[in-house]
Amino acid sequence: MDAMSNERNDRRARQRAATTFGDTSQPKQERAVRTRATILDAAAAAFATDGFPQVTIKDIADGAQMTKGAVYFHFPNKEALAVAVLEEFYRRMEQTVDGALEHGDPSSLATFVDLLRRIARVFREDVYIHAGARLQIERPYIKAELPAPYVGTLDAMTEILDKCRTAGQLPEDADPGALARTVGAAMFGAQHMSWVTNNREDLVERVEEIIDAFIPLH
Repeated sequence: MDAMSNERNDRRARQRAATTFGDTSQPKQERAVRTRATILDAAAAAFATDGFPQVTIKDIADGAQMTKGAVYFHFPNKEALAVAVLEEFYRRMEQTVDGALEHGDPSSLATFVDLLRRIARVFREDVYIHAGARLQIERPYIKAELPAPYVGTLDAMTEILDKCRTAGQLPEDADPGALARTVGAAMFGAQHMSWVTNNREDLVERVEEIIDAFIPLH
């Protein structure tokens, strides 16, 4: 068989592989990243809907339209999936804080109010936030080391309120940390109550009540 025939046969083999398995020229790393993201999306949806104790690897594989083996290739167990979903939860919470700071004066109560409204919207709309909130409640069932809940968000709220006090938008004797913890507890409690009573449909309205109660001069 001459070199030209070999080249034609190789080309046909590549074409058959591409038809059967997809475009093999696509970098494997890129495919792996997409596959991992699809699995995480399915895990977040399953944890948000059914909770960690009830969800199985098969449920997640079915949601991702993959085999259990594909899930195990990327995540050794269900706990690793929960940790990864929570990491994405905290990343999105950090993005929410950054969005408020990028669009407002960090020493203004208006920015603090904007942050609370942004948090309300992501808790209402984002499945990763739904999953993360539920996984926080189910921490005793997750046999893995998890980050302390909401610390980053409360730290950001405290920093904004401290700058507001320095700018004269809060009384000099105000305690930014105490106010952040109180408003945060009200916020995260409101999202839980809204979730169990109205599937979070009224969450934005409940947060507006918190804003009116705690920040009357905004």
